[in-house]
Amino acid sequence: MNSRFIRYGVALGCWAIASASSLAADHTTDTLPAVKKNVEDKKAVLVDVREQSEWNDGHVTGAVLLPLSELHAGIDKDALAKRLPKDQIVYTHCAVGKRSLTAADILIKAGYDVRALKAGYKDLIEAGFKKADE
Repeated sequence: MNSRFIRYGVALGCWAIASASSLAADHTTDTLPAVKKNVEDKKAVLVDVREQSEWNDGHVTGAVLLPLSELHAGIDKDALAKRLPKDQIVYTHCAVGKRSLTAADILIKAGYDVRALKAGYKDLIEAGFKKADE
């Protein structure tokens, strides 16, 4: 095999890896007050990607439960559209921010404007988001 083709293939492979990694979600730079205002103004929806048992232990009023395990298992786009509006920003959150990134990647591929929060559930409560009544 010609070494020029090998070098081209290696360069192309490196470019593909770099491009794919640049598509991965990062935590948003939106401040929690801005997130809160966007949610209150119905410009955004807060999506809790923790598991059902964590949600049962406490969650933010108005948040939508969409466990990461459910997203990993695969969710029908029509069913997803019934739960999440396409015309609003989707803020994902979990306990400490890691699962929100993974969920954001999945939802971005489904065509949503997703912004993963680094802040976890407790941080949201401390920032003034209302805890849902028991």
